[in-house]
Amino acid sequence: MSSVKSTILGFPRMGSDRQLKKLVEGFWAGKVTDAELVEGSKKLRAEHWALQTSYGLSEVPVGDFSYYDQVLDASFAVGVIPERYQQLASAGTQAYFAMARGLQDKSIGVDVPSLEMKKWFDTNYHYMVPEISDNQEFALHSTKVIDEFNEAKALGYTARPVVLGPVSLLTLGKAAKGSSSKPISHLAKLIPVYAELFAKLAAAGAEWVQVDEPILSLDLDAAVYEPAFAQAYGEFAKIGRLKFLLTSYFDRLGSNLSWAATLPVHGIHLDLVRGVADLDAALEKIPADKVISAGLINGRNIWKANLEKQLALLQKVVAARKSAAPVWVSSSCSLLHSPHSLKPEAGHLDEEMLGWLSFAEEKIEEVAILAVAVADRASVDAKLKRNAEKVASRQTSERITRPAVQKRLASLDRTFYERKAPFAERQKQQRTALDLPLFPTTTIGSFPQTAEVRRARAQFRKGALSAAEYKQFLDDETRKCIEWQDKVGLDVLVHGEFERTDMVEFFGEHLEGFVFTKKGWVQSYGSRCVKPPVIFGDVSRPQAMTVDVARFSQSCSKAKPVKGMLTGPVTILQWSFVRDDQPRSQTAGQIALAIRDEVVDLEAAGIKVIQVDEPAIREGLPLRKADYDAYLAWSVDVFRLATTGVRNETQVHTHFCYSDFNEIFTAIKSLDADVITIENSKSDLKLLGALETHGYTAEIGPGLYDIHSPRVPSVEEMAARFAALQKYIPAENLWANPDCGLKTRGWPEVEESLQNLVAVAVAARKSHSA
Repeated sequence: MSSVKSTILGFPRMGSDRQLKKLVEGFWAGKVTDAELVEGSKKLRAEHWALQTSYGLSEVPVGDFSYYDQVLDASFAVGVIPERYQQLASAGTQAYFAMARGLQDKSIGVDVPSLEMKKWFDTNYHYMVPEISDNQEFALHSTKVIDEFNEAKALGYTARPVVLGPVSLLTLGKAAKGSSSKPISHLAKLIPVYAELFAKLAAAGAEWVQVDEPILSLDLDAAVYEPAFAQAYGEFAKIGRLKFLLTSYFDRLGSNLSWAATLPVHGIHLDLVRGVADLDAALEKIPADKVISAGLINGRNIWKANLEKQLALLQKVVAARKSAAPVWVSSSCSLLHSPHSLKPEAGHLDEEMLGWLSFAEEKIEEVAILAVAVADRASVDAKLKRNAEKVASRQTSERITRPAVQKRLASLDRTFYERKAPFAERQKQQRTALDLPLFPTTTIGSFPQTAEVRRARAQFRKGALSAAEYKQFLDDETRKCIEWQDKVGLDVLVHGEFERTDMVEFFGEHLEGFVFTKKGWVQSYGSRCVKPPVIFGDVSRPQAMTVDVARFSQSCSKAKPVKGMLTGPVTILQWSFVRDDQPRSQTAGQIALAIRDEVVDLEAAGIKVIQVDEPAIREGLPLRKADYDAYLAWSVDVFRLATTGVRNETQVHTHFCYSDFNEIFTAIKSLDADVITIENSKSDLKLLGALETHGYTAEIGPGLYDIHSPRVPSVEEMAARFAALQKYIPAENLWANPDCGLKTRGWPEVEESLQNLVAVAVAARKSHSA
């Protein structure tokens, strides 16, 4: 029987109590030194390796740790550092974080924006987009992965370096502004730098290196990518003493499998959770002398694996590889997308719920159990039986199904998905009802969650503040926020969302069918962590969620509308850990009905503008184009189900961010929203290309500045962006707003930025009237 090695593709970076977040943010604030950041990170890595080996993993991944983002790390390592950052501390840590966040420091005369940020495939993780110039030169600029390998080796661990592959790095990148060459055309110059890195890893004693090429899960042009991969991996095969595990995840390899299987690598990883349809073809096509790494434990969801089912798949792989061919068992992808450990949830979640869940630490044990069970089932038989009991418990629990919810969704006809009149007619009625100026200004929703806001929330949760005291605090913050917006000249106001920790968590807390963890944090981008709700059963709304706050907020402004702020059904779905026992479309439909009820109640309470945010709608798009249409059909339907219950004069807004919109622009138009606000500034105005290609006849507010960067955009900078937009969007349909919510920013930069934004709109009105 083949030997089975147990490992994972990567581990969450933040730590059991978000230690890395605190270190990095302390460094940004000047409270943590370079040395403290380095030593704190080293300690955290050692803890993570010790945890993995304590469950019996054969090998630990190294290099999966990052201060900010693994794609940024890869770019930095091979010298893809745009010129605007190279002046910073000889392109050291300061340059790295400037690429991630931007930097505005008048004392040294520096004002640079960050790199563009995009969603990592169809996850809620974000990566920094490499910029490749026409005259791009590559050089080994960082030895981070080598250093971390040596760290692990010194501690006695068998370690496998993890590196983002060169073909994926270039494909995930973009041409720098003013450059015309395709990034992939620079592969020949990049290969020697990777070869140098791999040679140094071999010299350090590495036996295997995991080369992540996640673009293999996409529809690739074989005429371009088959020779590109062959060129790169043909060169790497010349490096002695080092074995290569070619790794992809998030979907099937599909048509890429036939040529990927022939590459001169020593092993291939298969995502057998989301790409299990590949298995039979993979067993046939992957040569017998290559390792198959079987990704059997879901790295992206939190449900306990059905170990008997996954063991049967593993046994199928082992049997097909015959006697000598090696097999590994692993996570389907990096566990980066899972919370750290279930242990802190004991006493917080009930025993039944705990029995259904598995976080990163528990997934390590699941991997280890499978590896042992292949050769010695008896030694883990008790664990397999306990697992089977927990899986069966979830399948039969009465907590899961609510017949009334399912019946209501099944009874809907198409009238529930249509507004009462077409947009042109609605727009006329809304202009009369709202009386807004040309180029109306607004923000996306949230305002800074200051230390005072977080402290009051913590005191309320601990019982140090009564419910009445906490409500008074929130009312005071809301009133001050609205009065400031009114004073500065914004036209459509927001209440600031001070009562909300997270735009999904808040709604989940008010809906049936959700539970919430205590420390189920996952990284979204940089130091930003989110704590996704867990959707375990049918979803319904027992009572209104935002109506009282919206009514109070509108009372704070007699002359201007204050938006009712809701999160859309697709985003709630995408940013939650979702039950896997029914189609995602059905769960999204249940959420949509709950949001629809809230929208109708907000309108009845006198709210004239209602925003239903869908920043994750592009994120949910499948990786394979053959799967697009089915997803877009139901995602558009659930948004319309949530928003079409209102009168013509009620203006429905929605918001999108950090995506390639061209692929979904037709679907965006089909949502039939009255106004969309959409990320734009961080994407080099790529939205303009989508507008030119597809057209858009409703109202739209492309973001004028990037809120994820701690810098204040000048009037001139935003005015230039706004002028470019007016060439593509009729003046009567154009709004002025930031890219996204302002929750993570500080009040001083928010105040200055929004004053500049209002100045841009006022000047544009004057120019237009002239």
